[in-house]
Amino acid sequence: MELIEAREGKTRFLIPVQDAESNFPAASAEVFFNKKMEINRDSTILMLKVLKDIDKRDDGEDAVKTYLDAMSATGVRGLRVYNECGLEATVNDKSADTIPLLEKNRDAYAPLLKISNADANVIMHERRFDVVDIDPFGTPAPFLNAAAGCAKRYLFITATDTAPLCGSHLKAGIRRYFARPLNTEYHSEMGLRILLGAAVREIVKYDRGVEPLFSFTNEHFVRIYLKLSSGAGRADKAMENIGFIHQCPHCPQRIEERGIAAHTHVCPDCGRPMTVAGPLWLGAVCRPEILDRMLSVLPECGFGSEKRLARLLELCRDEIDTSTFYDYHTLGRFWKVSPAAVDTVVGALRSAGYRASRVHYEGTGIKTDAPLDEIRKVIC
Repeated sequence: MELIEAREGKTRFLIPVQDAESNFPAASAEVFFNKKMEINRDSTILMLKVLKDIDKRDDGEDAVKTYLDAMSATGVRGLRVYNECGLEATVNDKSADTIPLLEKNRDAYAPLLKISNADANVIMHERRFDVVDIDPFGTPAPFLNAAAGCAKRYLFITATDTAPLCGSHLKAGIRRYFARPLNTEYHSEMGLRILLGAAVREIVKYDRGVEPLFSFTNEHFVRIYLKLSSGAGRADKAMENIGFIHQCPHCPQRIEERGIAAHTHVCPDCGRPMTVAGPLWLGAVCRPEILDRMLSVLPECGFGSEKRLARLLELCRDEIDTSTFYDYHTLGRFWKVSPAAVDTVVGALRSAGYRASRVHYEGTGIKTDAPLDEIRKVIC
């Protein structure tokens, strides 16, 4: 295996040489490494730096000490956690082909890094870690149950199967997440909340509470950072945020419904049956104070994605916590008008007394708690 040295953040590591002419260079090498996921890994390091700083035990000791990268491949994420966060990191991969490379990276750059060669579900059933990170190639669904029990304090999840999550591959989405997604104008938000809902339903089985700290969609993946706690009451509290979205297939109208059973709804504008999506997460997907802390730490990290990550954090911090958004170009076409600039529309909604914000994954998206009639007055 031909190797080259690479660097992310403040960590150097070895990766296999990739075929630059390939349609997907990351898959052309013997061990997988995707350069395009750098912002994902950078956000992980940044989150852990913040959590290590703020999460203390009663005696003042750090509560976050152990970290598992359950599907590590080259081990880059675990190497960076070890080097840049100072945690006891374990990198695991079920493929024996990854072990020689993991050992070379450990010996060269992280002498106390722990290496495991096991199926991710096996190691997560046998051991527990303060932080568990599952970042598979594709869906995390087969690993959510084991991860829900393995993670003591925090669970980080990546999903790259955005088509099933967003409703483009409906049957696959239903099979994997036991929920019905809809391929709507707000499909990015739909995928994020379908994933959150699936994770929460696995975690509460064990009488554990869940709080999303930072959740985002970026290009081809969804990433969520969850804080876990113990207690049936906290689990019940988390379940209060599970519910459904009812979308009119003929107009922009949509309705939220909390609970574990969906009822039939008729569109208040069209009078036609609405289509249901869910169950999914309807609550807040970020904690603004956590994102503020991440922004304050970011400049000292030396990330290649610093500017992009800062913009992402700012947008997510300022996003209001509605479970859908409106594409104002789509509304303009529906109402046959040419709307003003997106910031002008957001400002007009705020001036009318409503909450409104941009969204982090769609340049023409607007989140607001204004009724559809009020949005129409602003756009038209």
